[in-house]
Amino acid sequence: MAKLRRYFKPGQIYFLTHVTHLRKPILVNNVDLLWRAFERTGLDEAYNLLAWAILPDHCHLLIDPQDCNLANLTRRIKLTFSAGYRSKYRLTSGRLWQYRYWDHIIRDETDMNNHIDYIHYNPVKHGLVNDPFAYAHTSIHDYAKRGVYQKDWGCNNDPTIAGSYGE
Repeated sequence: MAKLRRYFKPGQIYFLTHVTHLRKPILVNNVDLLWRAFERTGLDEAYNLLAWAILPDHCHLLIDPQDCNLANLTRRIKLTFSAGYRSKYRLTSGRLWQYRYWDHIIRDETDMNNHIDYIHYNPVKHGLVNDPFAYAHTSIHDYAKRGVYQKDWGCNNDPTIAGSYGE
């Protein structure tokens, strides 16, 4: 497999998609382990998680890595989750994540808003709920509290979100 070189520049915001190995639906049932991985990694690496959705077999993140190297940050989050998962289920080996991940540099405010909408609508897109606010593992609730979304957003129609999102 060729080595993928990623562009990284401090101050950029990134949209990321991480998918489990063979799309095994392990994330929602172990969301506590994923949050612990985010928190533990955050003790050593300063970053801001701006928007997120955790689905059974993948997660979408909008992240400001600040001065952290994005590839290293991602690797640490995945390794920490994997160690916790293996410990919980008494496993000694086995892949949990696809080797690579999708990343996209946010270019402007419109691009950022489109990606935030995509993240928050993703549980509906995948048929997990009919109302994006009915899904627990997403930052849409924080955005609604701040007045970004009305309570009927994404309920009656599919919002038009142009772009490629790495699924």
